[in-house]
Amino acid sequence: MGGQTKGKKKNKPKRKDNRSKSDAGFVGLLPQERMKVRMHEKAKKKTAEKYSVEQLLEKTEECMDSFDFEMAALFCQRALDVESDNLQALDMQGHICSELGNTQKAKEVFLRAVELSPDVGHSKYMYLGQIHTGQEAVDYYTRGIQVLLAALDKQAQTTQAQAGAAAPTDEDPELPTAKDVCVAYCSIAEIYLADLCMEEGAADKCREFIEKALHYHYDNPEALQLMASYLFSTERNQEGREYLLKSVELWLPSQKQSAASSSAEEDMQNEIPPYESRITTAKLLIEAEEYEMAVDVLEGLLEEDDEVVQVWYLSGWVCYLQLEKAKEQQEGERREVTDEEKEEWNALKEAGRSYLTNAKKLYNKLRCDDQPMLEHVEQLLGELGGEMEAEEGDPLLDDDYEPCSDEEEEEEDDADAPMEH
Repeated sequence: MGGQTKGKKKNKPKRKDNRSKSDAGFVGLLPQERMKVRMHEKAKKKTAEKYSVEQLLEKTEECMDSFDFEMAALFCQRALDVESDNLQALDMQGHICSELGNTQKAKEVFLRAVELSPDVGHSKYMYLGQIHTGQEAVDYYTRGIQVLLAALDKQAQTTQAQAGAAAPTDEDPELPTAKDVCVAYCSIAEIYLADLCMEEGAADKCREFIEKALHYHYDNPEALQLMASYLFSTERNQEGREYLLKSVELWLPSQKQSAASSSAEEDMQNEIPPYESRITTAKLLIEAEEYEMAVDVLEGLLEEDDEVVQVWYLSGWVCYLQLEKAKEQQEGERREVTDEEKEEWNALKEAGRSYLTNAKKLYNKLRCDDQPMLEHVEQLLGELGGEMEAEEGDPLLDDDYEPCSDEEEEEEDDADAPMEH
């Protein structure tokens, strides 16, 4: 008999896929990867059972307040594992990524927050403005200001509606303020003073935004200082000097009081502008020939952080300028130099040499990259008599000096302290 032909196989019904939706994502993964995903899912479930999102965000905030951003990132990610679209968690994560230098991740997180809630919460736009440059930054700040102003209007309507209905309560620190609007306008003005300074009409736009900033917070030190910078850049030095002095008078007494008191109140600290802003203040004061006030500002900065090369350099430069001014004044009066003047001039010279020697040593230790500043330091030292030699007990930075971060200092200070959990 010939071979029997095979008939077609009947189509068998497909076996029902009983895998869970979560397992469906395992297709194509290696065994180690599947194990990792399962462990992650298990950890998420365990976290959700043990901690609420609110508790995780509280721990995140605690870590952020203590500048432990790596630990803050872990708690924040746990919160997002449980609730991926939580706006507060996204805002925190973006801030943390920014602090850790992960700009790309911060950008992705803030853009996700914008997608979820474009009309509520201005801070994400402020961070996006900081991350970007030029016109893109201006656009983000502008959108943030729109959100801010809408929130302030709503706040005002609510307050008006509740007027007399209940006793006034303390202000909520989370609510937006006119100062927030002022700071945002200052950020835009700074862009037109720097990145977009070559754009047509940049100077006019810069002044326009500074004036808007002062409209919302007329005695904001940084806005007043920004106006001074603008006026100096347009060669209206006398007008700029007036704004500058008004700015410094608002916070310099607090800085002096803070330096004299080991337990300065938080409100006092909040009145003082950021460190970098005060370096700019010192430069502007030097430009305005307000040398004594510049010395006060620089002394406060050194008291706060003595590992900033530019502050040592500026301190030495202002001593040099004070010395030159005193000599010019004496020569203009065409008289003999008094013994008191000689003593004062020698003190300025030695102080200048000391500051500039520290600047050069710290520059080399930190491997800074600012050749023009180094060249000016060396030029000034040459005119003042050269570098000072460190003696025993001398506060000059010695060869063994190794700068350390605030975190390392805290670790050294707390090395023998009992751990708290």
